[in-house]
Amino acid sequence: MSERVAAIDCGTNSIRLLIADLVDGQLVEVDRRMTIVRLGQGVDATGAFAPEALMRVFKAADDFAAVIESVDRLRFVATSAARDVSNRDEFLAGIEARLGVRPEIISGEEEAELSFRGATMSLDLPAPYLVADIGGGSTELVLGDQNGVRAAESLDIGSVRLTERHITTDPTSPAELAAITKDIDALLDGTTVPLADTRALIAVAGTATTVAAVALGLPEYDRNAVHHAQLTAADVRRTTAWLTTSTRAERSAVRSIHPGRVDVIGAGALILQRLTDRLPVDALTVSEHDILDGVALSLT
Repeated sequence: MSERVAAIDCGTNSIRLLIADLVDGQLVEVDRRMTIVRLGQGVDATGAFAPEALMRVFKAADDFAAVIESVDRLRFVATSAARDVSNRDEFLAGIEARLGVRPEIISGEEEAELSFRGATMSLDLPAPYLVADIGGGSTELVLGDQNGVRAAESLDIGSVRLTERHITTDPTSPAELAAITKDIDALLDGTTVPLADTRALIAVAGTATTVAAVALGLPEYDRNAVHHAQLTAADVRRTTAWLTTSTRAERSAVRSIHPGRVDVIGAGALILQRLTDRLPVDALTVSEHDILDGVALSLT
């Protein structure tokens, strides 16, 4: 017996939808789509959602509503950007009016656990493995094994947050890169997750998949080529060096980079590199399965 479910994840930079059939506890994908909405625009500075950002996310919700009419169950989760804003009730009410379900603003810990569950499905890697979910407003680090999560933490570093906080020049100046690196290292130095125990790294979400697409030299984004791609630490360093020193126009010319990520991918890539550099592993696995799949699986 199968059941059709829908999962929606609304983050700082994008809103994503997965429709899947649950068959004997496994996901069979039906539809997957993503829209860049930049909900977290200006949140780090103002503490509130910008009116134009809310309009973008409501428009995306209207589009999603048209394709989820036949699902049996729907779960909508919102993450970093929605946790502390002053006008989140406007966001919650707007989504509920359009989709008939009230968004759950999940904690960093639950976000980490859902990312871990989604990322590790169908992977066979040496344990313990670290799942790194680099988002627009936060980065989730989850260490675990086949028995589940051992340690997890949500860090307030993300591609949008760091870009808005530090980057004003094009290309990014050495001083701005140094400031971003200082923020990243400070939080990684203080994480409660025992990074030194890591035996395999799994990187998920838009930053990691974009870095992989650029590292692989794909002429355009190819989800099948990116999913479970293996990148060496040297691949990550080389790709990050280009992403953080290129101009916006140069990045825009690379068709494997989504236009909505062009201005924030450098900061996101730097998070991935600084994390990779301190782990006792020589490579990472990039997964297209992430929190969205974890949310869908939670509907079993």
